[in-house]
Amino acid sequence: MQNPQKIAVVGSGLVGTLLAIYLKRQGHTVHVYDRSPDIRTVEFSGRSINLVMSNRGWKAMEDVGLDDEIRKIGIPVDKRAIHLKDGKLNYQYYGKDGEAIFSLSRGVLNRRMIDLAEAEGVTFFFEHKIWDVTLATATLHIGETERGEWTELQYDKVFGADGAFSRIRHRMQRQSMFDYSQEFMKLGYKELHIPANADGTHKIDKNSLHIWPRGNFMLMALANLDGSFTCTLFMPFEGENSFEQLKDEASLVDFFANYFPDTAAVIPDLVRDFFKNPTSYLAIMKCYPWTFEDKVALIGDASHAIVPFYGHGMNAGFEDITILSEMMSKYGDDWKTIFSEYQKSRKPNADAIAELSLRNFIEMSTKTADEKFLLQKKIEKWFSDKHPDKWMPLYSRVTFSLQPYAEALAIGDFQNKIMEEVMQMPNIEAIWNSEAVENKIIDLLK
Repeated sequence: MQNPQKIAVVGSGLVGTLLAIYLKRQGHTVHVYDRSPDIRTVEFSGRSINLVMSNRGWKAMEDVGLDDEIRKIGIPVDKRAIHLKDGKLNYQYYGKDGEAIFSLSRGVLNRRMIDLAEAEGVTFFFEHKIWDVTLATATLHIGETERGEWTELQYDKVFGADGAFSRIRHRMQRQSMFDYSQEFMKLGYKELHIPANADGTHKIDKNSLHIWPRGNFMLMALANLDGSFTCTLFMPFEGENSFEQLKDEASLVDFFANYFPDTAAVIPDLVRDFFKNPTSYLAIMKCYPWTFEDKVALIGDASHAIVPFYGHGMNAGFEDITILSEMMSKYGDDWKTIFSEYQKSRKPNADAIAELSLRNFIEMSTKTADEKFLLQKKIEKWFSDKHPDKWMPLYSRVTFSLQPYAEALAIGDFQNKIMEEVMQMPNIEAIWNSEAVENKIIDLLK
């Protein structure tokens, strides 16, 4: 336990809410502010990508004993189901037997997390618009409009957990020596929906991440507890095979009949969902420093927004909390050191998962349809199963371990160079699980 302080968390999303629980457990008074209505009282918006929880996220949950609660609202996913254009279906298992990520509905998880935080004694203030913060005094400025009258709210500490377009970071950006970059992808996404069967069962395998890879665009689907799937169509905004091309019902129906013919039986409301739901943007945001003295700190997307293709936005944000908590245990009430060590530890790893997430779009949308790539993955899994002390595939390092992201990226690049040589071996398709291949990899690892 630390000396009790009065702490504000701006943002009632997943990271802000879990952080509030951690801070409350340390004996602090914790107030969470959000400009939106209480998510428990509103219908979800149709602009969500289902979340996947992996080891880093579970670690943060386990440390405060919430993992069993959250597992009840998730579905284990142990493989990719790759739907090729010719109707063929390939499966690619993620890790060793029993290793799985968990599919979670963002809305369901967020509502449950707020309930759990309130049960801990955290106080939430919804529909409260924070426009600015005085960094030196951890004072929040709240009001109905940006140009209207503001009220001051004084705290000992402020955490900005208010997402990629954070108001807290906006104030920090106006300091000298603050680095900031924002990059929008030329790619957007739209939510679609596969409903449950009449008896509440799932229309397709619920324990797979379904991917329809089509080069520079793709469709993916993850299961929900109610028998439905949240689908996400990722594609460019402009050009061939883009959102700008799908302007009416006829062009949309023709496009899906051509590129995703097997979805006709499972997405009955394609036209309605496509034109009702917004087309959303994807952005990568980086900044540094993440803290101001011992008063203000950024966490989660407010400090490192990434694209969703590795399923690690939430997991990386939760790992921020794990590391912050470790620094709190190590340095007690020395918040200046806590903040300094927290940002130094997390920044290189946040940059690494941003890079990994970008790369994974190419893997999911293009490489998963490539027989050569699938063979490479098969060889890696075979060698890893035989020599677990010598090889852990990159995906497993990122998803099923707690190895720092930056280390996982560096080792993954080294392993990929080895695999490029292995894939050049004559007749590799026939000898992929031979002693010759095994010895080649062992030699290249030396």
